[in-house]
Amino acid sequence: MSASKKQPIRFALTLLTLLSVSVCVKAQADRIEGMWYNDVKSAKIQITKENNGKFYGKVVWLKEPLKNGKPKVDEMNVDEKLRTRPRLGLPVLADFEKDGDDKYTGGTIYDPLNGKTYSCKITYKGKTLDIRGYIGISLFGRTTTWSRAE
Repeated sequence: MSASKKQPIRFALTLLTLLSVSVCVKAQADRIEGMWYNDVKSAKIQITKENNGKFYGKVVWLKEPLKNGKPKVDEMNVDEKLRTRPRLGLPVLADFEKDGDDKYTGGTIYDPLNGKTYSCKITYKGKTLDIRGYIGISLFGRTTTWSRAE
């Protein structure tokens, strides 16, 4: 076979390989991974699964990113040293482990509006997530619903 005939075959094989890898990687992503709007759609949170097998979320978009002409910061944080960190990129979900098909437990949620961190569990419901933050036991908490942003 001549070199000119091998070129289209190589291209087709390379393209098929890339498509196969892309489909496999997408199939391995967990259902909660991706972009989510918070309950009032003032922020988008990107949830990812890290190398330790746990899920984390950070703020990647704010409807109102500025305050007095400057980027919003984590001004309510109980740790004074963290009050100057930007709200964009702020980690808000940490250390969640998959617990069955639709539940994620053992994690925490940080609320930048009051600077407090709460125990949390997440329930996947298709295009929404029930986010329950609580102190002590989940009976004493509050649930908000986040919606898929993609």
